[in-house]
Amino acid sequence: MPQEPNPQRRSEKSRTAIIEAALELCAEHGYGHVTVEAIAARAKVSKKTIYRWWPSKGAVVLDALDETVNPAIAFPDTGDLRADLEAQMWGLLHGVMTEPRTGRALTGLIADTQHDPDLARSLNDDLIRPRADEARARLTKAKTDGQIDPDADLDLALELLYGPVYYRLLLHQGDLHTRAELGKLIDHVLSALAPEGKALARSPALDQDH
Repeated sequence: MPQEPNPQRRSEKSRTAIIEAALELCAEHGYGHVTVEAIAARAKVSKKTIYRWWPSKGAVVLDALDETVNPAIAFPDTGDLRADLEAQMWGLLHGVMTEPRTGRALTGLIADTQHDPDLARSLNDDLIRPRADEARARLTKAKTDGQIDPDADLDLALELLYGPVYYRLLLHQGDLHTRAELGKLIDHVLSALAPEGKALARSPALDQDH
């Protein structure tokens, strides 16, 4: 006898199609011009199917970003804090922010949170805070290892590192195009975090324009 279709497999196929459609449409038209109707049409599902899983377009895009950006911005721990920051931040810049699908989706989603408190909370809980926690954990280890001052304010350090990145993204100031440019930012922040009387040596890789 023929097997019955697997509803779970069919649902997962539809969910994947919806997420892919949302990112593709953001890349093609910009987040603001994307609608649930357009996502449904591209994914070949009904609007009802989308609303069964997500309350809004923003929630669909957030879910898509949450699944997509993880590999690009994983935080390494090689023992070299500077190299780890460079690798993670370069992945954020050029694996997410300047990549058309995820970059345009992210900027549009952030704009949408300005008038949607529920979406803002979800963005923070699902996307921003987990990555900030990873970065804070890496800086905490560096503090334990004596690489940064024991009294360093790690939350402020995160703002100093990532604030300029988001400033450039959201205010259209241009991204950090090279590792040398990124290295200058990291150098300035780490010099402020250095233990008293101990200068942090520059990494030779950051003197190269990749």
